[in-house]
Amino acid sequence: MEASAAALSRIGLAGLAVMGQNLALNIAEKGFPISVYNRTTSKVDETVDRARQEGTFPLVGQYNPRDFVLSIQRPRSVVILVKAGAPVDQTIAALSEHMEAGDCIIDGGNEWYENTERRIQQVADKGILYLGMGVSGGEDGARHGPSLMPGGSYQAYSNVQDILMKVAAQVEDGPCVTYIGEGGSGNFVKMVHNGIEYGDMQLISEAYDVLKHVGGLSNSELSQIFAEWNRGELESFLIEITADIFKVKDESGNGDLVDKILDKTGMKGTGKWTVQQAAELSVAAPTIAASLDCRYLSGLKDERENASNVLKEAGLNDQGGSVKSGIDKKRLIDDVRQALYASKICSYAQGMNLLRAKSNEKGWNLNLGELARIWKGGCIIRAVFLDRIKKAYQRNPNLASLIVDPEFAREMVQRQAAWRRVVGLAISAGISTPGMCASLAYFDTYRRARLPANLVQAQRDLFGAHTYERIDRPGSFHTEWTKLARNSVGALN
Repeated sequence: MEASAAALSRIGLAGLAVMGQNLALNIAEKGFPISVYNRTTSKVDETVDRARQEGTFPLVGQYNPRDFVLSIQRPRSVVILVKAGAPVDQTIAALSEHMEAGDCIIDGGNEWYENTERRIQQVADKGILYLGMGVSGGEDGARHGPSLMPGGSYQAYSNVQDILMKVAAQVEDGPCVTYIGEGGSGNFVKMVHNGIEYGDMQLISEAYDVLKHVGGLSNSELSQIFAEWNRGELESFLIEITADIFKVKDESGNGDLVDKILDKTGMKGTGKWTVQQAAELSVAAPTIAASLDCRYLSGLKDERENASNVLKEAGLNDQGGSVKSGIDKKRLIDDVRQALYASKICSYAQGMNLLRAKSNEKGWNLNLGELARIWKGGCIIRAVFLDRIKKAYQRNPNLASLIVDPEFAREMVQRQAAWRRVVGLAISAGISTPGMCASLAYFDTYRRARLPANLVQAQRDLFGAHTYERIDRPGSFHTEWTKLARNSVGALN
């Protein structure tokens, strides 16, 4: 028997792992009746039980694709939150069989943007609309207010805009959701968000490394420092949770838990995609690339332990573990704060420039200021200084780089001395700071009117006749370098 119109749900959600359950409960809590479905039906019962426990939420469990789809009012909107790749295609196939023209599928997973563009075309044959929606904020964000990045069909977005506006994180200038653009733009923006997140986490870990090994700071001191930083320009989710991490004791032994964690970093792939896209688009993203390289190197734990022993035997003093004597701790802490902030600006500049380059290539017309705004709440990179990035792009939508925004430029200049001191100190202490070094090299390269690339062009012309341009007149030139060099040697003799 068909459900009566009165009892139909406003929206459906399929895929009830933790993120799916939490997003469904968030939608229901905001007063939107929702149907939920999962292939493994025990997850449906679990979600229905949670809805009962957490409040009297309008949430209904469904146990097969047909009942699920038919329990939603038309035009139907169905969110799917399953593992990226083949599971998404399988879920679309199972659900679309019962869907009609004008209905909409919203994929909320971390999907490769081209897969979304393929699926948009695929379901269009049936008249079904499609959104690829980045969702950031982890489990907690999904439950209490994530940052949402929907891209694809604008009509599909309009159908659920009222729901997304209520479900998203709320900041003083509105909900953390906006229509991103056509095609796979929502997924692409989420991917770059994750790349920036890689850079942020790497830079914070370097700040920790320098303070601990050069400054000799204890975990309780580190916790206080990060908590203090979180009350200033660095105020952000990642700084806040870092302060908390240093407070946690190891329950199964003595000491602090952070010191017992194996130094091997996991990853899901979005950081790698970001670096690959940067290379495809000829956009320099060295800070994000350095953070990815560090994750790869962290995985070589056995090799690193072996290298440490081999180089010790070869006579290398273990500089990477010695506290420097005569260090002014207070000055070091303040210098590291400034180095972290300046490095972050470079990392975000790289991410924003990658978004712009892709937007130009695809005609997405991305609004960079608006992207900074929706990242101010709910998501993992949420930070106070995103408001400043938003304002920089409002002042000048065609801003070539955050580094040349008048306000950020002033801040970079004020902080560069501290930044150079930290990187120099780390290098002389044998502590690697690849993210900070990459950001500083990016800044120093970008601000120089003339680079030694003239020599590289000469080399390319010599061995491959690739030609070069001149600074004093137009045109392409080729020189018989070797012949002329030999002649001049002859002339000298």
